[in-house]
Amino acid sequence: MKTCLICDDHVLVREALAGTVRLGWPEAEITEVGDFPSAWAAAAKGFDLCIADLMMPGASPLRGIEALKQAAPAMPILIVTGTEDDVLLLDLLDMGVSGFAPKTASGAIVEAALRLIVAGGRYLPPRLAEIAATRIDTGRAPATRDSAAMLADRLTDRQMEVLRLVAQGRSNKEIARSLQLAPSTVKTHLAHIQACLGAANRTDASIKARDLNLL
Repeated sequence: MKTCLICDDHVLVREALAGTVRLGWPEAEITEVGDFPSAWAAAAKGFDLCIADLMMPGASPLRGIEALKQAAPAMPILIVTGTEDDVLLLDLLDMGVSGFAPKTASGAIVEAALRLIVAGGRYLPPRLAEIAATRIDTGRAPATRDSAAMLADRLTDRQMEVLRLVAQGRSNKEIARSLQLAPSTVKTHLAHIQACLGAANRTDASIKARDLNLL
């Protein structure tokens, strides 16, 4: 059974995230906390995954996440936040956070990001990936192309078929008919593809796939 720690000081956000987790892991054991001290205490018990907000009572964002990493060094952490503080996000990336998702992201995108992270990958929104790429010369960040190529290896054969059809300009309904899939399944595959490639939308996914010579 998968275990997940959800850390956010807003009850409705925690409930929404718990619902997203259960889409992928219906039997997941979920623990919810609303402040950093409670998160630190809970993390020490061990979880397969942690979803955390940055702005919670009890500590600053950097201190809060740092202590969370210290409490459970092997636990992957997905930050779900509304902040656009690039310096802060890059500092957290250096700290070993497994990924970031904006609070405006759809449930399908968050679910795909969670699956990717649990599988050992890292999910970065396109904007942050581009910023991180500017630091390649310092040796502190991997090349965006190399990172995307590594993540692309996690696409299944079926997802590659979906990606090729998306690149041809096909709609979800057309792809569903072509591959004999339910439209909802195509949507889930597409969300996973976008998460793997760090793409903002289907068009961006097609562009990144071409840049990586995947098509």
